[in-house]
Amino acid sequence: MKICAIICEFNPFHNGHRYIIEQAKKLSGCDAALCIMSGDFTQRGEACIFDKYQRAEHAVRGGADCVIQLPAAFAVAPAEIFAKGALKILSAIPEVCALAFGAENGSAEEFIDSAKLTFDESEKFKSVLNAALASGESYIKSYTAAFKACGGKESLVREPNNVLALEYTKAILRTGKDIKIFPVKRIGAAYNDGALKDNFSSASAIRNEPNGEKVKDNVPDFVYPDLKNAVDCSAFDNYFRHCLFTSDAETLKSVYGGGEGLENKLKSLENLPLESIVEKATSKRYPSSRIRRMLCANALGLFRADCERFLNANLYIKPLAVKKTCADEMLAALSKSEFPVITGPYGEKLAHGARDCFEKDIFEFRLYNHISGRNKKDYMVLI
Repeated sequence: MKICAIICEFNPFHNGHRYIIEQAKKLSGCDAALCIMSGDFTQRGEACIFDKYQRAEHAVRGGADCVIQLPAAFAVAPAEIFAKGALKILSAIPEVCALAFGAENGSAEEFIDSAKLTFDESEKFKSVLNAALASGESYIKSYTAAFKACGGKESLVREPNNVLALEYTKAILRTGKDIKIFPVKRIGAAYNDGALKDNFSSASAIRNEPNGEKVKDNVPDFVYPDLKNAVDCSAFDNYFRHCLFTSDAETLKSVYGGGEGLENKLKSLENLPLESIVEKATSKRYPSSRIRRMLCANALGLFRADCERFLNANLYIKPLAVKKTCADEMLAALSKSEFPVITGPYGEKLAHGARDCFEKDIFEFRLYNHISGRNKKDYMVLI
Protein backbone atom coordinates (compact mmCIF):
# COMPACT_ATOMS: atom_id res chain seq x y z
CA MET A 1 0.00 0.00 0.00
CA LYS A 2 1.26 3.48 -0.92
CA ILE A 3 0.17 6.16 1.53
CA CYS A 4 0.06 9.93 1.15
CA ALA A 5 0.15 11.77 4.48
CA ILE A 6 -1.43 15.10 5.42
CA ILE A 7 -0.50 17.05 8.57
CA CYS A 8 -3.56 18.84 9.88
CA GLU A 9 -5.75 20.29 12.63
CA PHE A 10 -9.20 20.34 10.94
CA ASN A 11 -10.64 22.86 13.40
CA PRO A 12 -13.25 22.39 12.01
CA PHE A 13 -13.17 20.21 8.88
CA HIS A 14 -14.36 22.28 5.90
CA ASN A 15 -14.57 22.24 2.09
CA GLY A 16 -10.94 23.30 1.70
CA HIS A 17 -9.80 20.34 3.78
CA ARG A 18 -11.87 17.94 1.69
CA TYR A 19 -10.28 19.45 -1.42
CA ILE A 20 -6.75 18.88 -0.07
CA ILE A 21 -7.51 15.21 0.65
CA GLU A 22 -8.90 14.76 -2.86
CA GLN A 23 -5.88 16.46 -4.42
CA ALA A 24 -3.45 14.52 -2.22
CA LYS A 25 -4.72 11.22 -3.62
CA LYS A 26 -4.92 12.55 -7.16
CA LEU A 27 -1.48 14.19 -7.32
CA SER A 28 0.41 11.49 -5.43
CA GLY A 29 -1.31 8.51 -7.05
CA CYS A 30 -1.30 6.83 -3.63
CA ASP A 31 -3.78 4.19 -2.50
CA ALA A 32 -4.71 5.92 0.75
CA ALA A 33 -4.65 9.25 2.60
CA LEU A 34 -3.37 9.20 6.18
CA CYS A 35 -3.95 12.32 8.29
CA ILE A 36 -1.81 13.06 11.32
CA MET A 37 -3.91 15.49 13.31
CA SER A 38 -3.50 17.59 16.45
CA GLY A 39 -5.43 16.38 19.48
CA ASP A 40 -7.68 18.78 21.35
CA PHE A 41 -5.50 21.91 21.26
CA THR A 42 -3.92 23.63 18.28
CA GLN A 43 -0.58 25.08 17.23
CA ARG A 44 -2.03 28.57 17.84
CA GLY A 45 -2.62 27.64 21.49
CA GLU A 46 -6.40 27.33 21.30
CA ALA A 47 -8.85 24.61 22.28
CA CYS A 48 -10.56 22.94 19.30
CA ILE A 49 -14.29 23.44 18.80
CA PHE A 50 -14.72 19.64 18.47
CA ASP A 51 -12.76 16.94 20.29
CA LYS A 52 -10.18 14.91 18.40
CA TYR A 53 -12.47 11.93 17.77
CA GLN A 54 -15.26 14.01 16.26
CA ARG A 55 -12.80 15.85 14.01
CA ALA A 56 -11.20 12.53 13.01
CA GLU A 57 -14.64 11.15 12.12
CA HIS A 58 -15.33 14.21 9.96
CA ALA A 59 -11.99 13.71 8.20
CA VAL A 60 -12.68 10.04 7.40
CA ARG A 61 -16.16 10.87 6.13
CA GLY A 62 -14.50 13.61 4.07
CA GLY A 63 -12.13 11.26 2.24
CA ALA A 64 -9.32 10.30 4.62
CA ASP A 65 -8.67 6.60 5.10
CA CYS A 66 -7.18 6.92 8.56
CA VAL A 67 -6.45 9.64 11.13
CA ILE A 68 -3.69 9.29 13.72
CA GLN A 69 -2.84 11.71 16.50
CA LEU A 70 0.00 14.20 16.52
CA PRO A 71 1.15 14.12 20.17
CA ALA A 72 0.25 17.19 22.20
CA ALA A 73 3.92 17.95 22.87
CA PHE A 74 4.40 18.69 19.16
CA ALA A 75 0.92 19.98 18.34
CA VAL A 76 1.18 22.96 20.73
CA ALA A 77 4.65 24.03 19.62
CA PRO A 78 6.38 26.35 17.11
CA ALA A 79 6.23 25.43 13.42
CA GLU A 80 9.63 23.72 13.38
CA ILE A 81 8.75 21.37 16.27
CA PHE A 82 5.21 20.82 14.91
CA ALA A 83 6.76 19.66 11.63
CA LYS A 84 9.59 17.63 13.17
CA GLY A 85 7.20 15.76 15.46
CA ALA A 86 4.79 14.91 12.64
CA LEU A 87 7.57 13.71 10.32
CA LYS A 88 9.19 11.68 13.09
CA ILE A 89 6.02 9.60 13.30
CA LEU A 90 5.17 9.55 9.58
CA SER A 91 8.69 8.56 8.52
CA ALA A 92 8.51 5.55 10.85
CA ILE A 93 5.66 4.11 8.73
CA PRO A 94 7.26 2.37 5.70
CA GLU A 95 4.23 2.78 3.43
CA VAL A 96 4.20 6.58 3.76
CA CYS A 97 5.86 7.72 0.54
CA ALA A 98 4.30 11.17 0.03
CA LEU A 99 3.22 14.26 1.92
CA ALA A 100 0.63 16.74 0.62
CA PHE A 101 0.07 20.18 2.11
CA GLY A 102 -1.76 23.40 1.34
CA ALA A 103 0.34 26.30 0.09
CA GLU A 104 -0.33 29.76 -1.30
CA ASN A 105 2.25 29.27 -4.06
CA GLY A 106 5.42 27.38 -4.90
CA SER A 107 6.30 24.10 -6.60
CA ALA A 108 7.77 21.00 -4.97
CA GLU A 109 11.16 21.87 -6.45
CA GLU A 110 11.04 25.40 -5.02
CA PHE A 111 10.20 24.12 -1.54
CA ILE A 112 13.02 21.56 -1.69
CA ASP A 113 15.57 24.13 -2.90
CA SER A 114 14.43 26.58 -0.23
CA ALA A 115 14.56 23.93 2.49
CA LYS A 116 18.15 23.12 1.56
CA LEU A 117 18.96 26.82 1.63
CA THR A 118 17.73 27.25 5.21
CA PHE A 119 18.43 23.73 6.49
CA ASP A 120 21.22 24.72 8.86
CA GLU A 121 20.41 28.44 9.04
CA SER A 122 23.82 29.87 8.14
CA GLU A 123 25.54 32.62 10.13
CA LYS A 124 24.38 35.11 7.50
CA PHE A 125 20.77 33.96 7.88
CA LYS A 126 20.92 34.25 11.68
CA SER A 127 22.65 37.63 11.53
CA VAL A 128 20.03 39.18 9.23
CA LEU A 129 17.18 37.58 11.19
CA ASN A 130 18.42 38.85 14.56
CA ALA A 131 19.17 42.33 13.21
CA ALA A 132 15.65 42.64 11.77
CA LEU A 133 14.09 41.41 15.03
CA ALA A 134 16.20 43.85 17.04
CA SER A 135 14.97 46.71 14.82
CA GLY A 136 11.40 45.90 15.83
CA GLU A 137 10.25 43.99 12.74
CA SER A 138 7.82 41.07 13.12
CA TYR A 139 9.21 37.53 13.07
CA ILE A 140 7.70 36.74 9.65
CA LYS A 141 9.16 39.92 8.11
CA SER A 142 12.51 39.26 9.74
CA TYR A 143 12.52 35.65 8.53
CA THR A 144 11.62 36.80 5.02
CA ALA A 145 14.49 39.32 5.02
CA ALA A 146 16.98 36.64 6.14
CA PHE A 147 15.63 34.17 3.60
CA LYS A 148 15.96 36.71 0.79
CA ALA A 149 19.48 37.70 1.89
CA CYS A 150 20.57 34.07 1.50
CA GLY A 151 19.20 33.87 -2.05
CA GLY A 152 15.70 32.58 -1.32
CA LYS A 153 12.56 33.50 -3.22
CA GLU A 154 10.86 36.10 -1.01
CA SER A 155 7.29 35.33 -2.13
CA LEU A 156 7.65 31.73 -0.94
CA VAL A 157 7.80 32.63 2.77
CA ARG A 158 5.42 35.58 3.03
CA GLU A 159 2.42 33.45 4.01
CA PRO A 160 1.92 31.28 7.14
CA ASN A 161 0.96 28.14 5.20
CA ASN A 162 4.12 28.38 3.13
CA VAL A 163 6.30 28.79 6.20
CA LEU A 164 4.80 25.58 7.62
CA ALA A 165 5.24 23.87 4.24
CA LEU A 166 8.91 24.84 4.26
CA GLU A 167 9.28 23.36 7.76
CA TYR A 168 7.63 20.12 6.58
CA THR A 169 10.11 19.91 3.70
CA LYS A 170 13.08 20.56 6.01
CA ALA A 171 11.78 17.89 8.40
CA ILE A 172 11.57 15.38 5.54
CA LEU A 173 15.16 16.11 4.53
CA ARG A 174 16.26 15.53 8.12
CA THR A 175 14.64 12.08 8.17
CA GLY A 176 16.59 10.98 5.11
CA LYS A 177 13.50 9.07 3.93
CA ASP A 178 12.23 9.07 0.35
CA ILE A 179 9.01 11.01 0.93
CA LYS A 180 7.86 13.09 -2.03
CA ILE A 181 6.06 16.38 -1.45
CA PHE A 182 2.92 17.60 -3.22
CA PRO A 183 1.97 21.24 -2.60
CA VAL A 184 -1.76 21.84 -3.12
CA LYS A 185 -2.54 25.43 -4.06
CA ARG A 186 -4.88 26.96 -1.53
CA ILE A 187 -8.25 28.01 -2.93
CA GLY A 188 -10.80 30.43 -1.51
CA ALA A 189 -10.13 32.53 1.59
CA ALA A 190 -6.63 33.37 2.76
CA TYR A 191 -5.23 31.78 5.91
CA ASN A 192 -6.90 33.30 9.00
CA ASP A 193 -9.26 35.41 6.86
CA GLY A 194 -12.06 36.20 9.31
CA ALA A 195 -14.78 36.82 6.72
CA LEU A 196 -17.12 34.06 5.56
CA LYS A 197 -16.98 33.38 1.81
CA ASP A 198 -19.43 31.55 -0.44
CA ASN A 199 -17.75 28.13 -0.50
CA PHE A 200 -14.17 28.09 0.76
CA SER A 201 -13.87 30.05 4.00
CA SER A 202 -10.99 29.70 6.43
CA ALA A 203 -11.41 27.60 9.57
CA SER A 204 -11.04 30.75 11.69
CA ALA A 205 -13.96 32.42 9.87
CA ILE A 206 -16.13 29.38 10.54
CA ARG A 207 -15.10 29.29 14.20
CA ASN A 208 -15.93 32.97 14.55
CA GLU A 209 -19.43 32.50 13.19
CA PRO A 210 -20.38 28.78 13.36
CA ASN A 211 -24.08 29.57 12.92
CA GLY A 212 -23.56 32.15 10.17
CA GLU A 213 -25.83 32.09 7.13
CA LYS A 214 -23.00 31.14 4.75
CA VAL A 215 -21.43 28.43 6.90
CA LYS A 216 -23.66 25.67 5.53
CA ASP A 217 -22.11 26.14 2.08
CA ASN A 218 -18.55 26.06 3.48
CA VAL A 219 -18.59 22.70 5.27
CA PRO A 220 -19.67 19.19 4.23
CA ASP A 221 -23.24 18.24 5.10
CA PHE A 222 -22.02 15.82 7.80
CA VAL A 223 -20.19 18.64 9.63
CA TYR A 224 -22.86 21.34 9.57
CA PRO A 225 -25.36 19.74 12.01
CA ASP A 226 -22.59 19.26 14.57
CA LEU A 227 -21.67 22.96 14.61
CA LYS A 228 -24.65 23.77 16.79
CA ASN A 229 -23.00 21.64 19.50
CA ALA A 230 -19.49 23.08 19.09
CA VAL A 231 -17.54 23.63 22.31
CA ASP A 232 -17.47 27.17 23.69
CA CYS A 233 -13.69 27.58 23.80
CA SER A 234 -13.90 30.64 26.05
CA ALA A 235 -14.49 28.10 28.82
CA PHE A 236 -10.75 27.37 28.70
CA ASP A 237 -9.71 30.99 29.23
CA ASN A 238 -10.01 30.96 33.01
CA TYR A 239 -8.04 27.74 33.26
CA PHE A 240 -5.20 29.22 31.20
CA ARG A 241 -5.28 32.32 33.43
CA HIS A 242 -5.26 30.17 36.56
CA CYS A 243 -2.21 28.26 35.33
CA LEU A 244 -0.45 31.53 34.51
CA PHE A 245 -1.21 32.73 38.07
CA THR A 246 0.12 29.55 39.71
CA SER A 247 3.28 29.34 37.54
CA ASP A 248 6.41 31.32 38.28
CA ALA A 249 8.47 33.13 35.64
CA GLU A 250 11.05 30.32 35.45
CA THR A 251 8.33 27.78 34.63
CA LEU A 252 6.97 30.03 31.87
CA LYS A 253 10.49 30.46 30.54
CA SER A 254 10.76 26.69 30.09
CA VAL A 255 7.95 26.41 27.49
CA TYR A 256 8.59 27.11 23.82
CA GLY A 257 8.44 30.86 23.23
CA GLY A 258 9.58 31.74 26.75
CA GLY A 259 12.66 33.85 27.36
CA GLU A 260 13.73 37.38 26.45
CA GLY A 261 11.72 38.65 29.41
CA LEU A 262 8.39 37.63 27.89
CA GLU A 263 7.66 35.42 30.89
CA ASN A 264 7.94 38.45 33.20
CA LYS A 265 5.61 40.45 30.96
CA LEU A 266 2.98 37.70 31.16
CA LYS A 267 3.28 37.43 34.94
CA SER A 268 2.71 41.18 35.22
CA LEU A 269 -0.59 40.77 33.35
CA GLU A 270 -1.87 37.66 35.16
CA ASN A 271 -4.88 39.34 36.79
CA LEU A 272 -6.37 40.57 33.51
CA PRO A 273 -8.88 38.69 31.33
CA LEU A 274 -7.15 36.30 28.91
CA GLU A 275 -7.91 38.39 25.82
CA SER A 276 -6.38 41.44 27.51
CA ILE A 277 -3.29 39.44 28.49
CA VAL A 278 -2.81 38.35 24.89
CA GLU A 279 -3.47 41.83 23.51
CA LYS A 280 -1.06 43.61 25.88
CA ALA A 281 1.72 41.04 25.46
CA THR A 282 1.47 41.03 21.65
CA SER A 283 3.95 43.12 19.68
CA LYS A 284 5.72 43.05 16.31
CA ARG A 285 8.31 40.73 17.78
CA TYR A 286 5.88 38.58 19.76
CA PRO A 287 2.75 37.71 17.72
CA SER A 288 -0.48 36.77 19.47
CA SER A 289 -0.11 33.15 18.30
CA ARG A 290 3.16 32.88 20.26
CA ILE A 291 1.53 34.33 23.39
CA ARG A 292 -1.47 32.01 23.19
CA ARG A 293 0.77 29.01 22.51
CA MET A 294 2.88 29.81 25.58
CA LEU A 295 -0.22 30.08 27.80
CA CYS A 296 -1.68 26.85 26.42
CA ALA A 297 1.59 24.89 26.65
CA ASN A 298 2.05 26.08 30.23
CA ALA A 299 -1.47 24.94 31.12
CA LEU A 300 -0.87 21.52 29.56
CA GLY A 301 2.58 21.11 31.13
CA LEU A 302 4.32 20.96 27.74
CA PHE A 303 7.89 22.08 28.37
CA ARG A 304 10.71 22.59 25.89
CA ALA A 305 13.08 20.06 27.47
CA ASP A 306 10.39 17.35 27.41
CA CYS A 307 9.50 18.03 23.78
CA GLU A 308 13.15 17.74 22.74
CA ARG A 309 13.47 14.51 24.71
CA PHE A 310 10.39 13.12 22.96
CA LEU A 311 11.85 14.02 19.56
CA ASN A 312 14.72 11.65 20.38
CA ALA A 313 12.55 8.82 21.77
CA ASN A 314 10.92 5.83 20.11
CA LEU A 315 7.28 6.94 20.16
CA TYR A 316 3.94 5.38 19.16
CA ILE A 317 1.16 5.45 16.57
CA LYS A 318 -2.23 6.45 18.00
CA PRO A 319 -5.10 5.87 15.48
CA LEU A 320 -8.19 7.97 16.15
CA ALA A 321 -10.44 6.88 13.28
CA VAL A 322 -10.19 4.44 10.39
CA LYS A 323 -12.44 3.88 7.40
CA LYS A 324 -14.19 0.52 7.83
CA THR A 325 -13.74 -0.56 4.22
CA CYS A 326 -9.94 -0.40 4.45
CA ALA A 327 -9.37 -0.83 8.19
CA ASP A 328 -7.50 -4.13 7.89
CA GLU A 329 -5.11 -2.75 5.26
CA MET A 330 -4.52 0.54 7.08
CA LEU A 331 -3.91 -1.05 10.48
CA ALA A 332 -1.60 -3.61 8.87
CA ALA A 333 0.35 -0.77 7.27
CA LEU A 334 0.61 1.07 10.60
CA SER A 335 1.73 -2.10 12.37
CA LYS A 336 4.83 -2.20 10.15
CA SER A 337 5.98 1.02 11.81
CA GLU A 338 9.07 1.21 13.97
CA PHE A 339 6.70 2.36 16.73
CA PRO A 340 3.90 0.39 18.47
CA VAL A 341 0.26 1.04 17.57
CA ILE A 342 -1.90 2.11 20.55
CA THR A 343 -5.67 1.99 19.95
CA GLY A 344 -6.85 2.78 23.50
CA PRO A 345 -5.99 5.02 26.45
CA TYR A 346 -3.29 2.78 27.93
CA GLY A 347 0.41 2.90 27.12
CA GLU A 348 2.00 0.95 29.97
CA LYS A 349 4.13 -1.14 27.62
CA LEU A 350 5.70 1.93 26.04
CA ALA A 351 9.34 2.73 26.72
CA HIS A 352 9.99 5.48 29.25
CA GLY A 353 10.22 8.49 26.86
CA ALA A 354 7.24 7.37 24.80
CA ARG A 355 5.18 6.73 27.94
CA ASP A 356 5.90 10.24 29.21
CA CYS A 357 4.81 11.68 25.86
CA PHE A 358 1.67 9.52 25.85
CA GLU A 359 0.76 10.69 29.36
CA LYS A 360 0.77 14.28 28.08
CA ASP A 361 -1.83 13.19 25.50
CA ILE A 362 -3.92 11.52 28.19
CA PHE A 363 -3.87 14.66 30.34
CA GLU A 364 -4.80 16.83 27.34
CA PHE A 365 -7.80 14.62 26.52
CA ARG A 366 -9.00 14.43 30.14
CA LEU A 367 -8.64 18.20 30.60
CA TYR A 368 -10.60 18.90 27.39
CA ASN A 369 -13.31 16.48 28.51
CA HIS A 370 -13.51 18.08 31.94
CA ILE A 371 -13.64 21.74 30.92
CA SER A 372 -15.95 21.17 27.95
CA GLY A 373 -18.32 19.08 30.08
CA ARG A 374 -18.01 16.04 27.82
CA ASN A 375 -17.36 12.41 28.70
CA LYS A 376 -15.77 10.90 25.60
CA LYS A 377 -13.81 7.65 25.74
CA ASP A 378 -10.26 7.52 24.39
CA TYR A 379 -10.62 4.65 21.89
CA MET A 380 -10.18 4.38 18.12
CA VAL A 381 -13.40 4.45 16.08
CA LEU A 382 -14.33 2.80 12.79
CA ILE A 383 -16.26 4.99 10.34
